[in-house]
Amino acid sequence: MHQPNEKKAVVLLSGGLDSATVLAIATDLGYRCFALSVDYGQRHRSELRAAENIAASMSAALKTVRLDLRTFGGSALTDDIDVPVEESDGIPVTYVPARNTIMLSLALAWAEVLGSGNIFIGVNAVDYSGYPDCRPEFINAFEKMANLATKAGVIGNRLVVHTPLIELSKADIIRQGAALGVDYAMTVSCYQADDAGRACGVCDSCRIRAAGFRAADIADPTRYQSA
Repeated sequence: MHQPNEKKAVVLLSGGLDSATVLAIATDLGYRCFALSVDYGQRHRSELRAAENIAASMSAALKTVRLDLRTFGGSALTDDIDVPVEESDGIPVTYVPARNTIMLSLALAWAEVLGSGNIFIGVNAVDYSGYPDCRPEFINAFEKMANLATKAGVIGNRLVVHTPLIELSKADIIRQGAALGVDYAMTVSCYQADDAGRACGVCDSCRIRAAGFRAADIADPTRYQSA
């Protein structure tokens, strides 16, 4: 049974490096964390198992919501489009249309039911892949919408979308997570990880992750398919 005055937060947990760090941050801040993972038909499904393991390691309740964005396609993560192995200009084909809008909306619904005014998401506007829904402008707009669209917001129970990583480099994210005891060996960031969670080592996400560990001067625990 939930206590009326306990500090609760819904944390979007993909199973990747950033979201695991955010869960650790929210936990360290004293929130009782309710982790939300979304099975949206992504190719890299081993990240869903990673999310389960990460949530268990931090004693967070986990709920997995299933909806199939493959119905729409339009992304290399949900459609028959090759995941790029070279850097490209503009918004990459791994962008999933409206993904963060959908995930934040699901988190908003759960937060309102829980009586929580806090959502945590691991978006980053520094070392990221150029996704429009990782920018501060988007987060600010969503937060404003959330407080207009919900009963909680209308009666004055303001909701806040927390983005503790948004201005950090990947190296700084890794340093902060390591200081909080995050086991990054449990995380899966690769866009085309195999069923065992081993990374390809060549996609955009793998490159950013590997560079982050090098810059942080922390040993990279990532398991690679070529190893």
